[in-house]
Amino acid sequence: MSKKYIDLLGNKLDKENFNKIKALDNPYIVDFVGEYIELCNPRSVFVRTGSLEDARYIREKALALGEEMKLDIEGHTVHFDGYFDQARDKNNTKYLVPADSKGTYYLNSIDRDKGINEVRNNLKDIMADKEMLICFFSLGPVESPFSILAVQITDSFYVAHSEDILYRPGYEQFKKTKVGKDFFKFIHSAGVLEDKVSKNIDKRKVYIDLNTNLVYSINTQYAGNTVGLKKLALRLAIKKAYSEGWLAEHMFLMGVTDKNNEKAYFCGAYPSMCGKTSTAMISGESIVGDDIAYLKVIDGQVRAVNVERGIFGIIKDVNPEDDSILFNALSNKGEVIFSNILADENKVPFWIGKSKKTPLRGVNFFGPWFPGKTDHQGQEIPPSHKNARYTIGLESLENVDPNLEDHRGVVVKGLVYGGRDSDTSVPVEQAFSWQQGIITKAASLESETTAATLGQEGVRVFNPMSNMDFLSIPLGEYVKMNIEFGRKLKEAPAVFSVNYFLRNKEGRFLNSIQDKHIWLKWMRLRVDKQLKALVTPTGLIPKYSDLKVLFKEVLNKDYLCQDYVEQFTLRIPENLAKIERIENIYKGLEDTPLYLFEELSAQKKRLKDCQQSYGSYVSPDKYKEE
Repeated sequence: MSKKYIDLLGNKLDKENFNKIKALDNPYIVDFVGEYIELCNPRSVFVRTGSLEDARYIREKALALGEEMKLDIEGHTVHFDGYFDQARDKNNTKYLVPADSKGTYYLNSIDRDKGINEVRNNLKDIMADKEMLICFFSLGPVESPFSILAVQITDSFYVAHSEDILYRPGYEQFKKTKVGKDFFKFIHSAGVLEDKVSKNIDKRKVYIDLNTNLVYSINTQYAGNTVGLKKLALRLAIKKAYSEGWLAEHMFLMGVTDKNNEKAYFCGAYPSMCGKTSTAMISGESIVGDDIAYLKVIDGQVRAVNVERGIFGIIKDVNPEDDSILFNALSNKGEVIFSNILADENKVPFWIGKSKKTPLRGVNFFGPWFPGKTDHQGQEIPPSHKNARYTIGLESLENVDPNLEDHRGVVVKGLVYGGRDSDTSVPVEQAFSWQQGIITKAASLESETTAATLGQEGVRVFNPMSNMDFLSIPLGEYVKMNIEFGRKLKEAPAVFSVNYFLRNKEGRFLNSIQDKHIWLKWMRLRVDKQLKALVTPTGLIPKYSDLKVLFKEVLNKDYLCQDYVEQFTLRIPENLAKIERIENIYKGLEDTPLYLFEELSAQKKRLKDCQQSYGSYVSPDKYKEE
């Protein structure tokens, strides 16, 4: 063991917890935990291994300390974040960048030395009256070529409990692999608590040090800011993937079957509140993961794993009609953490969209609640926050894929990119090629903002690959990284775009919530070339005759030709305007590859040629079959 902190660990840890650290036989871990035990000065330290006893201790302490509260169903608890701590804090999430580094426009950064000094000053003695938890996890299945080991230090039992549900235990793998210093590190403190929530939100900071694979998070409880292995680890993983030639993506991973029950796997990237989890959860198909995937080329094929083993999902509008599998899992016995919902007088959870009947009173993220209650500014408080969440293990779902824990990953046949787009993109479309798909669909992805992040809603935001918030390398390099990944393959996965939010001129949505299943089934048949498609200037779209059959077979629904025409009419002015927006963004970057502009220019020419022949709004009956 490292000598520097041996005496400190011996004094701060009891014999049992000291031996847990000693058994790892890793001086880098000793130095890491020793440094932050010395800095944070906790009252006591608990080391979480992979044992059931350790998991039970964390669950029970979360309840005993009031970080969680029991609900009516066995195993269900609720956690409340502070009123102003309800989403990822983009403004105060910063990269620690050395002074001599070349910056890029999208990096929210701070001078590394200044940032480290600032955050360490905040961490000084921050746990003096608390217990420090040291937890070991694996990102991805254990003993896998995909897995990355991680250590989380926190003083929040809610954070540790959440990670127990979401991630595989990594303690035993640390012992087996002798990983050295190649692991991800996270240090979190909720800071001073007032009424069980972080008091000093004005001092909330999430700082990311790519040089040491270390993330600091202080004065916050919301899981998007504190559960280090989620989006914070994604930032570290993107940098690691870039240097090693694989992809770390903000993607679901699911299996979709054809008529013969033959399964193909798809990855899908959607910004928050754009239908990502609900797509991965569709009844009749199987879910491997809903949020983050690692993709590698193995034996000439793209294989992927779910980084997680659980879901931290938005609960708004989860109901028995539209999300029956998830709703059933959230309504039965088992380990579930609800956050920022309403707990009624009988401790039954209620959230927006659960049902039409709202409880008359209860407790929520603001405290005691009743209809019409207002906050300090006179704004009416909803019963449940729009970004209220649930945390549940995937094994609780009846449609969990049997290959969830396959250390080899699953073979990926298609990538799907979907945003919240009211006026431009058709409901589903296949790219002509890997490069055209990555550039015109993935790298050009836009989405209208939602309540999942702080700031104004309804603003169109550029969000390439749904990964903009988490990029830790220059955007141009990230685009090249994706393009080069596909070029390694004789046959790359097909690339698709979807849009569940297209509206007509009167503002009416053109698709129902269930229609996404049809788009998935069409994509499933396309990856095996079981269906033909129509060739448009922007990609390949379904034939009406094929969709009519699918709607009847899958949803038992009659699909009208007039609906098809309205949904799949090409909106050329809107598409041209989008290309101009995307070109202007990439022109401002030094690292943008020339072929990105060539691909966008080629699409612009096809659109203008089509406009000259058929007008600005082109019905799908004008196109030829491929």
